[in-house]
Amino acid sequence: MIVAGILIVFAFMQPDGFNKEQTAKVGFQSPHFELQGLSGETYSLADLKGKPALINFWASWCGPCRKEAPELVRLYEQYKGQIAFYAINMTADDSIAGAKAFVEEFKLPFPILMDENGAVTAQYRVKSIPTTFFVDGRGTIQSITTGLVASDSLEKQILQAINAPRGAT
Repeated sequence: MIVAGILIVFAFMQPDGFNKEQTAKVGFQSPHFELQGLSGETYSLADLKGKPALINFWASWCGPCRKEAPELVRLYEQYKGQIAFYAINMTADDSIAGAKAFVEEFKLPFPILMDENGAVTAQYRVKSIPTTFFVDGRGTIQSITTGLVASDSLEKQILQAINAPRGAT
């Protein structure tokens, strides 16, 4: 009993985010991943070092993803110095050729990560697309959107992630 009480007190004394489980839910630490991009470069959440992120899951055959792409490009151009954009192609359910054609068509300027075996998609529990996670600088998921979302709502969530307290993930 005494040991359990000490452990509980110790857990509450930790810095915010220290004792949080990694799971794809609002208020929890964003699951870490490492994926190769279309550029050949490897990307991970650890690379962000306290920078907030927008993590968007998509596929080239997804109609709502096609409608959302121009807005993501616009928002990236507006906020690119303040928030990282990671567009994760669900390559296990898509194709590299399809992803490349989509990127060229919409001139996506942000990193395109390839989830070839579907592990990151499963880790984030993505059930429909597009699905977008907004992560603050401490690595905490601030919000999740599923499906096509209005431009002003996307921008509001980006600003919330940017303005949340920062710290190392």
